[in-house]
Amino acid sequence: PAVMAALRAFGAKGTCWFPRGPGARLPARFCSRVPAGAGGPESEVQLTCARQRDGIRDIVLSNPRKRNALSLAMLKSLQKDILHEAESKDLKVIVISAEGPVFSSGHDLKELTSEQGQGYHAEVFQTCSEVMMLIQNHPVPVIAMVNGLATAAGCQLVASCDIAVASDKASFATPGVNVGLFCSTPGVALGRAVPRKVALEMLFTGEPISAQEALLHGLVSRVVPEAQLQEETRRIATKIASLSRPVLALGKAAFYRQLPQDLKTAYCLTSQTMVDNLALEDGQEGIGAFLKKRRPVWSH
Repeated sequence: PAVMAALRAFGAKGTCWFPRGPGARLPARFCSRVPAGAGGPESEVQLTCARQRDGIRDIVLSNPRKRNALSLAMLKSLQKDILHEAESKDLKVIVISAEGPVFSSGHDLKELTSEQGQGYHAEVFQTCSEVMMLIQNHPVPVIAMVNGLATAAGCQLVASCDIAVASDKASFATPGVNVGLFCSTPGVALGRAVPRKVALEMLFTGEPISAQEALLHGLVSRVVPEAQLQEETRRIATKIASLSRPVLALGKAAFYRQLPQDLKTAYCLTSQTMVDNLALEDGQEGIGAFLKKRRPVWSH
């Protein structure tokens, strides 16, 4: 309940997903658009595309002409797609990917000039921070599927996801220092995903790391050949979608809650989580199914 209250606090109003009944398919492709003046000069620019099937919601950054820059409008569009029906039992996992050769180039630097003013700049970084925290606070796992370059806030987005699958063509960087803007906010997610010295070398030099280096340091979960990226990501998402949503939601929340705690407090928190898990309908269903040597039937 606390997690869902936090999600609602971000504000899910104004989403423009098509309504559907349980089990119904979304249209093959649905795109969020932004009117002129809503964080960018373009009128009706396609920003993100989303579709959902079999419990898996695919969200695609769809502005390759601008290297999928995380403009204010793009961030708000992504936020809406993540928040849409977050409490629905039909949603089991979210996959974030991108069109084109660049996953995301980070913030749109045209929005960060002095002409925009500090108030606008503050809104950009606040919205970006909300999106990154939303991913961690969301009840279902969020997977990044990365094929290409992810820089600055784009790298931050990958680091913020629960799981990241990258192709061998992917690379990652926090190059803000090269244009006089230190990647301080990307450093929050990066510094929690990789060792400190690795994060600081990336932040201080702006130099990219390869997909294999990202795997070595823990920025991504696995690296596969480009031709296998979709298949491998789908395999992981399908496995997650086959499991109990309440159990996963409880476990994900507990995992992140215990991370900053001392050892004793972490075990205290997670011990209570195990007790709470056993009190769930699906907790007893899973154990009962195992003991009776049958497949479990999850509540959702």
